[in-house]
Parts: sequence; C-alpha cells; structure tokens
Amino acid sequence: MSGPTKTMTVLTCAALVLTTAYTVALGSSGWLWFGLVVLIVATIGMAAADSAVPPAPRPRPRPPGPTGP
Repeated sequence: MSGPTKTMTVLTCAALVLTTAYTVALGSSGWLWFGLVVLIVATIGMAAADSAVPPAPRPRPRPPGPTGP
C-alpha cells in the first residue's frame, strides 16, 4: 500500500470510531452512517486500485545502426 492509501485507511477507521461514538452518545444519524459507508467504499476502491499489477515495461527501440557489412 502506498502512503495516500494508508492515510485514507487510517482516516476511515477514525471516522468509524467517531461515528460509533456519536451514535452511542447522541443517537443514530442515517446520513452520518451513509457518509461512512461511502467513505469505506472509496477506501476499498483506492486500495484495490493501488494493489493492481503495474503494466510490463515497454521494450526499448533499437538504436539505428549500420545495415551493411
């Protein structure tokens, strides 16, 4: 995982803890949980894109050289 993906994961976990604490203290908020689900889906997408196999490097073109003896 790259740096931005780790940061997004940490922020998503913190948002989960804060949303749970808010729900316990003040009651449930549907929009808050909906936003958390959207954040979780975005984090999963970011992690999936980050773990994709990079494409193989393209072969270098041959430098022009003499064609005859």
